[in-house]
Amino acid sequence: MGLNGGDLFKFNEAVSFVINCKDQEEINYYWNKLTTDGGSEGNCGWCKDKYGLSWQVVPAILGELMSDPEKGQRVVQAFLKMKKFDIETLENA
Repeated sequence: MGLNGGDLFKFNEAVSFVINCKDQEEINYYWNKLTTDGGSEGNCGWCKDKYGLSWQVVPAILGELMSDPEKGQRVVQAFLKMKKFDIETLENA
């Protein structure tokens, strides 16, 4: 539940949510819903909705991709260049 605190209490990055998505279709769905109608895109899967609340929309397999010591660094380097996560690019890193 979120409460409208008016001008005195605004959302900031201290409060954020993560959406673990099963596939690219789900990432695209949430990303588009959150960033349209006044929302904004950030880096590395972060975005803000029209109310200013921060969200990170990530592939559920991100932890698995990063668990391999060799591949993990390539995955990190790939997603540092992204706004919305692209699963295929991460898998191919």
